[in-house]
Amino acid sequence: MNIVRIAGAVVLLLSGSAAAQDGDKVIPKTTISLGTATPGGGFPVYGNAFAEIMNGADATLSIEPRNTKGSSENIPLLEAGKLDIALVAGEPAYEAFMGIGRPAIRLKILTAMYSSPGMFVVRADSPYRTIRDLLGKPVAFGARGSGLPILSRYVLDGIGLKQDEDFQSIYLDRAGDGPAMVLDGRAAALWGAGIGWPGFRSMAASPGGARFIAPDAAEIAQIRAKHTFLKPLLVPANSYPNQPAPIASLGSWSFVLTRENLPDDVAYRLAKTLHGVEAAFCQRLPQACETTAANTVAAAIKPELIHPGVMKYLREIGVAK
Repeated sequence: MNIVRIAGAVVLLLSGSAAAQDGDKVIPKTTISLGTATPGGGFPVYGNAFAEIMNGADATLSIEPRNTKGSSENIPLLEAGKLDIALVAGEPAYEAFMGIGRPAIRLKILTAMYSSPGMFVVRADSPYRTIRDLLGKPVAFGARGSGLPILSRYVLDGIGLKQDEDFQSIYLDRAGDGPAMVLDGRAAALWGAGIGWPGFRSMAASPGGARFIAPDAAEIAQIRAKHTFLKPLLVPANSYPNQPAPIASLGSWSFVLTRENLPDDVAYRLAKTLHGVEAAFCQRLPQACETTAANTVAAAIKPELIHPGVMKYLREIGVAK
């Protein structure tokens, strides 16, 4: 593949001063902007690891993570061409692709990131053991603009509860502020999602320990009957400190999305590089173990939402038809 030709054609992706050395030959680097979210949450952790692994695997790539307000900002930034790729949680992605509350987006999927089982975490010494125990209590539902509050609204709606009426809802300016609010008593619980999520890890590792609260089996069935796009997911035992048993919950898959006009050859190259280092990415970050070519095919809402350049690669390796 002629990297110089690709880089020269894709003006938005080029950084004029950046270059990689190949012997005596200087190859211009392809610079790709990556939108993540606010510091302290799972998206910056994933995005930074993604960039490090990809840049290390291809010296002609320069993926540059940028902190944003999260999924709700990343989608319009991609639409405006101000980001090349960005991390988007499953629920905002679903609403945007389906045109729920807005015109349907024309963005594309680069890869599935990881599954995001949603649940609450409380201090281990608290009296709260079920979702309904938290009614009327102050609950931190995640950062403003992130996908977490959207997931919790669907979950709570599925069991007949309203997030902003049945709870004292708190929306954070920084995702990393949530654990401290629970530990010092300003909030009774913190809502989050995913394996290796920093807020859960911080709470579980705190001196007093933590307890997780997820929908029970009857509530999961009730939620899925109303919101069929949510999938049963499992948090394996020992995913977090002092969590000896698996936790059943439900949620969706987060994605790395691309702007609509990301060239096919660039998307192909990104997919080939990424899935060529799946094992290294998994070793670098546990939640990235789910970032696989097969999971991208399985998690996509519709096959046609996968970027054509990515789909070309997936067909070549035999995981897509």
